[in-house]
Amino acid sequence: MARDAQKTTRERPARLAVASGAGTILEFYDFAIYGTATALVFNKVFFNVDDPWFGTFLGFATFAVGFVMAPIGAVIFGHFGDRIGRRKALTAAFLLMGGSTLAMGVLPGYQAIGIVAPVILIFLRMVHGISRGGEIGGAALLAAEHAPTHRRGLYGSFVTLGSPVGGILANLSFALVLLMPMDQVVSWGWRIPFLIGGIVLAIGVWTRTRISETPEFMNQQETAQDRPRTFAVLRQNWRRVALAAGINLGQNCYAFLLFTFMLSFLTETDPGRGFDRSPVVFGSTIALACHAATVVLGSHLSDRLGRKTVIGFGMATSLVFAPFLFWVTAVGSLAACITVISIGFALTGFVYGPMLTTFSELFPITQRYRGIGIGFQVGAVLGGGLAPMIANRIVSATGSVIPVGVYAAVLMAISLCCLLVIKETAPLVAGRSIRERIGA
Repeated sequence: MARDAQKTTRERPARLAVASGAGTILEFYDFAIYGTATALVFNKVFFNVDDPWFGTFLGFATFAVGFVMAPIGAVIFGHFGDRIGRRKALTAAFLLMGGSTLAMGVLPGYQAIGIVAPVILIFLRMVHGISRGGEIGGAALLAAEHAPTHRRGLYGSFVTLGSPVGGILANLSFALVLLMPMDQVVSWGWRIPFLIGGIVLAIGVWTRTRISETPEFMNQQETAQDRPRTFAVLRQNWRRVALAAGINLGQNCYAFLLFTFMLSFLTETDPGRGFDRSPVVFGSTIALACHAATVVLGSHLSDRLGRKTVIGFGMATSLVFAPFLFWVTAVGSLAACITVISIGFALTGFVYGPMLTTFSELFPITQRYRGIGIGFQVGAVLGGGLAPMIANRIVSATGSVIPVGVYAAVLMAISLCCLLVIKETAPLVAGRSIRERIGA
């Protein structure tokens, strides 16, 4: 009898945290270092045009390509994840994602091989995007389906915490690289963070090959009469998929505006603020630490107060704060900019922390991998994937970053409306009043 068929017990929290979180750490680390490299050096390495701001825009366009491909990956890996198991599909996606990142780290620049360089870069971004589409849904299920019912939200933070941790690791790696002379950073130093990703890849593969399949999936396999059909989730639960995408829209936009777009705006001189790169990257690391703290706090509170209550608080406060945040980044000192970015990240932590657990509770077991993946990734494309590029063009057209805050607020408002439509999914608080939840 196969190992997966024999072992259906729940994994220890520490092992589960590493196995489920490693993927999102690598996923966001990869996206973060690419976004950072795009904002700081790729307009010189791969997109060497006369207008540096437009070169940055081209880099953001390839950044968006990875997001666009992710829903395709969600369908492909989601099909196998719902059919043959979460762990196998998740490990395959993880290997493909890490391999594409390592390949970017050794790719010659435009001056070495000409137009072939950005073409190969775009191809690798497509591969990374497809594999990324299979990562987030499977990791969420690995955590949620191993979790005790009353602690699903907290266990879900094993996955969502990987995003700020990956961002912090990316920032630290680039902060060290930026200690080098800028000509060496452009020449070869930017490759170091991409190659370091191999360490996270090795740790993730090692842990995921040693963790058991989730008990809920194994129990469903024993009783299922028919194998899940690839597009069943879109035919039977398209409304839930659309709502999941809408819920992720604002948070993803907000996060990538603050992390990726803001790096270019604060460091470029025209039309940006012209601050030194190293303190900006360091300040962004502080902001991500604030995000990590509220991811864990929000996930824990969602088990007690409900998913909608915690996520709704994060959305409402982020919506109101967005215009002020971008006004400060337009006129404030570097310290003021880092402060408001940190607050913005902290507020979105309450949104992102319980989000994936909420999505996992929206769909039946046979459709969860695809439902989470497609919903999350479509929202990520329309929110985070296009946000840096759209913000770049807004600033170019208006000469001001303040309208970008209005753009972020509008998308967060759409997400809040989608959240209000769904029912509460936390098992222990559904149907109970806020007063009853607090007094429990």
